[in-house]
Amino acid sequence: MKIGDLSVNRLGYGAMRVCGPSVWGPPKDRAHALRVLRRAYELGCNFFDTADAYGPHVDEELIAEALHPYPKDLVIATKGGLTRPAPQRWDEDGRPEHLRRALEASLKRLKLERIDVYQLHAPDPKVPFEESVGALAEFQRQGKVRHVGVSNVTLKQLEQARKIVTVVSVQNEYNLEDLSSENVLKACERLAILFLAFAFDYVPHRPHAITAAEDRYRATSVVESALLNVLLLGQNYHLVHHLYPGVPFYRYQSIWTRRRATLLQYRERQRAERSSRTAP
Repeated sequence: MKIGDLSVNRLGYGAMRVCGPSVWGPPKDRAHALRVLRRAYELGCNFFDTADAYGPHVDEELIAEALHPYPKDLVIATKGGLTRPAPQRWDEDGRPEHLRRALEASLKRLKLERIDVYQLHAPDPKVPFEESVGALAEFQRQGKVRHVGVSNVTLKQLEQARKIVTVVSVQNEYNLEDLSSENVLKACERLAILFLAFAFDYVPHRPHAITAAEDRYRATSVVESALLNVLLLGQNYHLVHHLYPGVPFYRYQSIWTRRRATLLQYRERQRAERSSRTAP
């Protein structure tokens, strides 16, 4: 599949979780994290997604350490526009001067002269959206960025960005528990823009304390989350308990009940849309 003029395999690798807990600091086992990154490429993932906020900075450094000099077909997408003053903080900073500093630092950490895909991590409510996107367009004109993408945007913001620069990718949360970006997804399908869907189970700010095991569940990868769904569907709670010890039994049931209800709603909506298209 295409992202701009670059060809990538359909299954990419989101490298965020090779950092430490809560995407903060280095991994406990750095050698293992490096092996994971190399193995992801060996298995056919030639599109890596990262950001300067992951770590912060750690994720980009790990990718460079593991894979530089990079294989010719490897496409690296990184993001700027969020800062991490503390482990549970993800603060927007879309000022052009900040984005310029972020880009220069990412180029240095990734050991690149030009970044394949540079995405605005999130709109900053304190900065006009056009100014933030305009900065990325300027980076592209300067030859420091090959392609521009956006993340965590509404349909209106996508339309605004496309008036300023050619947008090749949109990275929004989209999964069985959050389908709010479906209108953005459909626009991307129509416009041939690559849509990078993500699921983010971990919620940093919670009104009540959670156990370490529950925190680990919310930080699972997409693959682990899919495996958990299969195990819950088969009511294989013994194996789930082995994988996620310490999470109360009733929570397994509530997790699956919620996900199953969302899936059924999604399927019903899809059937209704197909019916409306075939109706005379």
